[in-house]
Amino acid sequence: MLQELPLRIVLVKPPMGVDFGLQQGSGHTYQTIQTQRSTTHDLVFSFTVRVKGEASTDPLPTLLGPFVQGPPGGRFVYLDIGTAAGQHDSEWSRRLKVPLSITWHLLEQAALNPDQILETQVPGTGRDGTPTCGTVKPFAGWQLVNQFGGS
Repeated sequence: MLQELPLRIVLVKPPMGVDFGLQQGSGHTYQTIQTQRSTTHDLVFSFTVRVKGEASTDPLPTLLGPFVQGPPGGRFVYLDIGTAAGQHDSEWSRRLKVPLSITWHLLEQAALNPDQILETQVPGTGRDGTPTCGTVKPFAGWQLVNQFGGS
């Protein structure tokens, strides 16, 4: 089975005036796309991954595509921040690692609900008031929401 799966990350309340973008590719050959400068609104990043495997034989789906990072069983997506997102005058050069912890059950639910999309909401600002970076903790996971109009 190989299917396309649309996903959406909502970056909640990032600090103002900082560029955030979705990392496409890895190593030294990546680019930042969907770059947005934070204002007073949440930022939304939409992308698609490919799903490989079979629920009957594989414990977890294998996610593939230009946005997917990490080893099987530990896949994630990067959001680039500040200079990492191309904002040359930023004091920040960070990345936010968003886990792609998606199960067969979630995939089955998504297949049964075509008007919905898998979405996660992650904090854009850390406790110290700076852009959140590193691995999202605690991570609330992915959930089905209305495709048009968010949660």
